[in-house]
Amino acid sequence: MNKDAKIYIAGHRGMVGSAIWRNLTSKGYTNLIGKTSKELDLKNQADVKDFFNQEQPQIVIDAAAKVGGILANNDFPYQFLMENMLIQNNLIDSAFKTNVNKFIFLGSSCIYPKLAPQPLKEEYLLTSSLEPTNEWYAIAKITGVKACEAIRKQFGKDFVSLMPTNLYGTHDNFDLKSSHVLPAMIRKFHEAKLKSEFIGKSEPVELWGSGKPMREFLHVDDMADAVVFALENQLTESLYNIGSGVDLTIQELAELIQKIVGHNGEIVWDSSKPDGTPRKLMDVSKMTNAGWKAKIGLEEGIKVTYEWFLENENSLKEVKI
Repeated sequence: MNKDAKIYIAGHRGMVGSAIWRNLTSKGYTNLIGKTSKELDLKNQADVKDFFNQEQPQIVIDAAAKVGGILANNDFPYQFLMENMLIQNNLIDSAFKTNVNKFIFLGSSCIYPKLAPQPLKEEYLLTSSLEPTNEWYAIAKITGVKACEAIRKQFGKDFVSLMPTNLYGTHDNFDLKSSHVLPAMIRKFHEAKLKSEFIGKSEPVELWGSGKPMREFLHVDDMADAVVFALENQLTESLYNIGSGVDLTIQELAELIQKIVGHNGEIVWDSSKPDGTPRKLMDVSKMTNAGWKAKIGLEEGIKVTYEWFLENENSLKEVKI
């Protein structure tokens, strides 16, 4: 891959997009393009077409999406469905029509059926019903996967979809109203620790569900490395899972984060709240066979993420949906 190839990263300021930008820069890529949402509204088809016609990028990485946890997906189903479809459809269609050399579409493991066999294989897509708590986002992402597959099948274009497991890391969203489980736990345990120190007794932390569901997590820097691997190599299929290949219970995750943060209080599980999918582990054998594997262990990754949170706590903004 030419180091001066023009690469457009949609969503370059988000957690995933910024990690991809850092990875490419560290590897000597010099011609990266990024536009903020104020500079380019990806939901506006005409604006996106004009941007592609003007810039003529050679490679496009779609890391732009409206994301959130169970609460946000449940409260704003229309926005999660429609806004994500608008963003990805405009990017995919404009990339196709301007003869982009390579398009990398990023999705989520939530595209797979709720009760699919574990670990999740790429061929399980559309074999059964989705998890209701995030089906809106999942359906949007499935349409993106299928659009890239259709372009690849019909026109022989190098459009590939990468489906990451649960991502976490620096530049994550720590807003308790819209964040995913791992960053939400970091913030909850941190705030409880501070309160415990202030009042002189242990402050409990309340968490949703039973703690029994199993989840897999991948540090965002590993995800970025997988994207750059896909950029630099010719992948032979249209859909690849990206993950660590290792999972743990939500309770085990909570106890690990509690230890790293240094909180000593009780963990209270609110079983009236939904658990979501019972287990979600990715089969990453296709990507492993292609030559890529995750490198950052979960404990190491959480420590780095918590350090970043401490350094940036005062500047983190509450996210409004």
